[in-house]
Amino acid sequence: MEYTQILIKPLISEKGTYLKEKAGQVAFYVHRDADKLQVKKAVEEAFSVTVKAVNIVVKKPLDRVFTRGRSRRKGRVPGSKKAYVTLAPGDKIEFFEGV
Repeated sequence: MEYTQILIKPLISEKGTYLKEKAGQVAFYVHRDADKLQVKKAVEEAFSVTVKAVNIVVKKPLDRVFTRGRSRRKGRVPGSKKAYVTLAPGDKIEFFEGV
């Protein structure tokens, strides 16, 4: 798999911004079949940085009941896989700093 298939998109959230500033970590949504070594190689190839560690979190899909007015219908919320990538000291990935 190429790095363009492994890294889906960066996770831009309050927690992600805090981790980026304090711990030097960056969060990504990744392909559900990707493992830690593939994520590490993809980040190093895409952003030309040195990766120190990778932690992966899997959110399982959930069944939900959606209500609208008096009607109810069953649905499914898809799962996701996130990777928290710790960068080496001095390395940085910039997403929106130049905007």
